[in-house]
Amino acid sequence: MPAQPSQKEEADAAGSDRGPATRELRADARHNRERILRAARDAYAAHGIDVPISAIARRAGVGVATLYRRFPTRASLVTEAFAEQMELCLGVLDEALEDPDPWRGFCSVIERVCTMQAVDRGFTGAFLSQFPGSADYDRERARAEEGIDQLVRRAKETGKLRQDFDRSDITLLLLANGGLEGESPEVSLAASRRLVAYLLQSFRADHAEPLPRPAPLELRRIHEPPQQH
Repeated sequence: MPAQPSQKEEADAAGSDRGPATRELRADARHNRERILRAARDAYAAHGIDVPISAIARRAGVGVATLYRRFPTRASLVTEAFAEQMELCLGVLDEALEDPDPWRGFCSVIERVCTMQAVDRGFTGAFLSQFPGSADYDRERARAEEGIDQLVRRAKETGKLRQDFDRSDITLLLLANGGLEGESPEVSLAASRRLVAYLLQSFRADHAEPLPRPAPLELRRIHEPPQQH
């Protein structure tokens, strides 16, 4: 009579297919998840993060119920879709902070982030939006904001960045750069580069004519809905 497997062996066999969530999914479910993320990235890049969930499901070729099984909230879909871009953004900041020339590092971040915004309309909205419950995303965004503060401080210490530069000026720049939405990617990118070149010249200390007071524009509040009164 064949030996019967022990309880431990049965448990091990049953558990051998278990692991991280992505490994638990069947091949077709993993395929659906990848299609949804690809469709979401494409839709967000073209139209921003307010694309309806139903439109993303149609683009992915799945039902809305299937999409919600993989991503139960809009925030979970947005944060997962932009996880790679967030890592890229943090990498840009890390490279800039390692640059021995703080002014050059500061300029490189402004140029590269604005380029990302010009070619991907969803990224900045995702970066600036509040997603309750997305602790990892909030932590990474806080790290990015801390890196920006360090860049600004170091660039000022070199005497090249004007002393009255405020972090809200970066928000102002992103708002201006975001106004290029609606143009073709080629036009948006060319216009963004020219706008950034103009503004980086105005940020230099040797162009420091007196300015009005900074506007209270917090990075993380730009894409919040307006307060109801």
